[in-house]
Amino acid sequence: MMLDSTNADTAAAAAAAQTLHLRVIIVTATVDVLHEVHFHQAKPEMVADRLGISVESLHQHFPSWDGLVLAALDRWNGERMDSVTHALGDASMVDFLRAIVASNVEQPELMRLLVALISVAGNVDHPMSAYLRSRYQLFYSQIRRGLEHDVAVGRAPHTMDPKRGAEQLIALYEGLQIQALMRPDIDLVPAFDRAVARLESGWTERYEARIPARVMSWSDDSWAI
Repeated sequence: MMLDSTNADTAAAAAAAQTLHLRVIIVTATVDVLHEVHFHQAKPEMVADRLGISVESLHQHFPSWDGLVLAALDRWNGERMDSVTHALGDASMVDFLRAIVASNVEQPELMRLLVALISVAGNVDHPMSAYLRSRYQLFYSQIRRGLEHDVAVGRAPHTMDPKRGAEQLIALYEGLQIQALMRPDIDLVPAFDRAVARLESGWTERYEARIPARVMSWSDDSWAI
């Protein structure tokens, strides 16, 4: 009886390992498809054809196409982020984002996917929205914490509020990504360097809220404010 139990456990472990291996292969194939095809054009049939399996077999491991796309995104972007982090070590948050921009130049397909998924995240009724929004919040928190560290060690001025600084850095980063997709002639890394130099210069000054301009209007034969 003990031998039968051991054999059953071994068989179950082997089956689980085989299933995990196949899931990894499917995710890798999905990344390959998204390299070649725009997110809105990619289909599970393309992944199945690449692997030589049926769509039904694919759905046994990933019943949801959205779930498979998110798994592929996590693999692809996660490997990129790990590579950037390892290469930079303890760098400033500005240098970290600059390295991501440079990586996007080398992998425009990933940049294209990330930009496309922002519009998906904005649709609260889309099945992927909640997950994408949570990942976006994590990205923002990572940038904010990094800026807090930069201020603490003297790499960023104390006049910069990390919360606002993170908003501004991400706006710059994502705005240039969108421009790069719409204007292929833009040189993304130098554009980032120019913009962030202006941003960092502004961080050295204490922020003062702008007073709204008062508009004059003509009323009863006289100007009124």
